[in-house]
Amino acid sequence: MNYEIIEALGRIAREKNVDREVVLETLEAGLVSAARKKFGSGAMVEVKIDDEEGNLELALVKNVVEEVTDPVTEIMLDEAQDINKKATVGEQVKIELALEDFGRGAIQAAKQVVVQRVREAEREKVHEDYSEKVGTVVSGLVQQIDHGNILVNLGRTEAILPAREKIPREQLHQGNTIRALVLDVQKVSKGPQVILSRAHPDFVKHLFDVEVPEISEGVVEISEIAREPGGRTKVAVCSSDPRVDPVGACVGMKGCRVQAVVRELNGERIDVVTYSTEPTSFVSRALSPARVVHLEANDEERSMVVVVPDDQLSLAIGKGGQNARLAAKLTGWRIDLLSEGEYSKRQEVSGEALVDVENLPGVGPKLAEKLISEGLETVEDILRVGEDALLAIPGVGEKTADKMMAAAEAVREALAEQAEEEAEAVADEEAEDGEEDEVDGRDPDGEKESDADDEAAELEMEPGDAGSDDDEAEDGGEEEEAEDGEDEEPKPDARGA
Repeated sequence: MNYEIIEALGRIAREKNVDREVVLETLEAGLVSAARKKFGSGAMVEVKIDDEEGNLELALVKNVVEEVTDPVTEIMLDEAQDINKKATVGEQVKIELALEDFGRGAIQAAKQVVVQRVREAEREKVHEDYSEKVGTVVSGLVQQIDHGNILVNLGRTEAILPAREKIPREQLHQGNTIRALVLDVQKVSKGPQVILSRAHPDFVKHLFDVEVPEISEGVVEISEIAREPGGRTKVAVCSSDPRVDPVGACVGMKGCRVQAVVRELNGERIDVVTYSTEPTSFVSRALSPARVVHLEANDEERSMVVVVPDDQLSLAIGKGGQNARLAAKLTGWRIDLLSEGEYSKRQEVSGEALVDVENLPGVGPKLAEKLISEGLETVEDILRVGEDALLAIPGVGEKTADKMMAAAEAVREALAEQAEEEAEAVADEEAEDGEEDEVDGRDPDGEKESDADDEAAELEMEPGDAGSDDDEAEDGGEEEEAEDGEDEEPKPDARGA
């Protein structure tokens, strides 16, 4: 009987993944509780469990006295000598007990204690194990969907994937097997609560760790990652081995590795770029697929003006500003995106930087020398430091400072108006050219001539007027269009006529 109890406890320990010693201690506590329920709350009960032999010994311990005042803990001398002939007053005797002596109620109480303690031990073990797994990826089965929250069966316990940690627009169904990041393990009244996430950036990092052997081996490292779940993720990687291309390792042959990650993320787009400690290079790569033509960095403010071609500004910004936002998050720099046209206009408006203080009205040679010695070489410098800084220069009074500030402001306004007028003139000129093209594009019969024929004619007259390589490429394309256009013309006799 006792051996069967020990074996049952061993099975419980294996099934619940609880230490065997914890289960034995739980049984001991349950038997003590049952004995006290039978003999009294103050009863002294001794339990010995021999795990190796499978023996279980129970005994009720009482003090030997001449006159009993507490029958629960004391026993008369003559009764004690019936149990142990050598018993004397002041000693203790042990009265052996059998489980059958406890009664049904006591056994149920012992069972309840054992079940409760084993459940608590199991919860504690689950909490301990999954606390060590925080930040790692686990697999589970979708068990239930409740108001957007997903209940996932992990085998030993159940986890929850909150709606906020799901990938937007992802459809999960009961019975689906999913992978998710262990975000947190919380203690609640029902036991440990494992919180999962599929929207965390580290989830993407661990997916690459699984798919790319070079990352798990430590040759390639993911340096930075920026993510907007369900939309786009940018990953910056570097390699400790110059012979290994970090981007190529992550993408894989024909994109097989990155595509496996994309499928797990429900089609989320992923950009993999090479990490660089040089901010300008890193920002330029982070803005891919857009091409950067010019950068201006401000190290103090950690901001950068980035210039892209006019036709790639929307590509650099991305849908809803997503590409630029992720690039800023990935690099840690504030990015100000401009097209080449906008950058040119900004340079024209800020043309006061090209006006030296010597050319500022009211500034003589001596005053100009003082300003330059203080580091104020241009009109922009004067406007930047303000009137207080001018007053701190020896020999510059309040009236002189006011005049210089007014003159500098006048120069700025004049240059801004000039730039605006030039921009309007260019716009008007382009509009007029467009109207002329519409008029010139029709023949006397009212039919529109082919642009390809016009361009082909120009090329025939001036075949050597190609400018840059880009122009040659464009001219090549125009020649092909012209030839196609000529092939589509009627018969040569009709054209000659």
